[in-house]
Amino acid sequence: MSSAPASGSVRARYLVYFHGVAAVRGTQRAVGVQNYLEEAAERLNSVEPVRFTISSRTDAGVHALSNAAHLDVQRRSGRPPFPPEVLAEALNTHLRHPAIRVLRAFRVPSDFHARHAATSRTYLYRLATGCHRRDELPVFERNLCWTLPADCLDMVAMQEAAQHLLGTHDFSAFQSAGSPVPSPVRTLRRVSVSPGQASPLVTPEESRKLRFWNLEFESQSFLYRQVRRMTAVLVAVGLGALAPAQVKTILESQDPLGKHQTRVAPAHGLFLKSVLYGNLGAASCTLQGPQFGSHG
Repeated sequence: MSSAPASGSVRARYLVYFHGVAAVRGTQRAVGVQNYLEEAAERLNSVEPVRFTISSRTDAGVHALSNAAHLDVQRRSGRPPFPPEVLAEALNTHLRHPAIRVLRAFRVPSDFHARHAATSRTYLYRLATGCHRRDELPVFERNLCWTLPADCLDMVAMQEAAQHLLGTHDFSAFQSAGSPVPSPVRTLRRVSVSPGQASPLVTPEESRKLRFWNLEFESQSFLYRQVRRMTAVLVAVGLGALAPAQVKTILESQDPLGKHQTRVAPAHGLFLKSVLYGNLGAASCTLQGPQFGSHG
């Protein structure tokens, strides 16, 4: 937190929702969404530099259909706080990356914290089967799903396996080894496996041999790479390499280095779908891209 506001100035805290790619490769280094947002916020002429506290940090290559962050803006003496809609428009005007956009902004209390106050996070993982060569994937699906050469997945077996992950458990087996965390216990509220669909920009001719699948995971919070590791194990079940009951054994082992759970699903198939904040009202601006909707 910065020092107390200068005499006559008002510091206002906002919650903003945005979408974009977690990290964009620049000429010299990976530049995160936070860098672009803070660069745009420099044009707000805040008395103190604006810093974004991101609700959910994701790996490079992971997409956000709807992520959130809080920020403080302290206007100069005599100037009232920005209305939320004006703040969102100003940030979008000055954002220099076309794949990042602020969706909506809210005024929140000065002690609100975007990461700690979140009551629910939902991740979507997209799979495509029937893609025996990478160049068979339609151009509008490139880097938006994990391609598998198998013609199909055993969805019933995957759904059975997913039930073993529901509830409150020590998820050590599904976190990256050596990740610092106070407790590996998490509560997985919902996990689903269902048929998905291709982008509406993909022609029937391009997609006739492909099948798309959606995996969704909901929890208040996740361990580092937990979703991508759970996805890899469920895919192994869908391909017949693991039996559904083995997922329970893996979970109970609490061993992140076991031979079945060391594989991590590629980052580019993962989407942060929504972040919720209880009764704050921000739930109304969570998004689901229509091309990624599940059936049933």
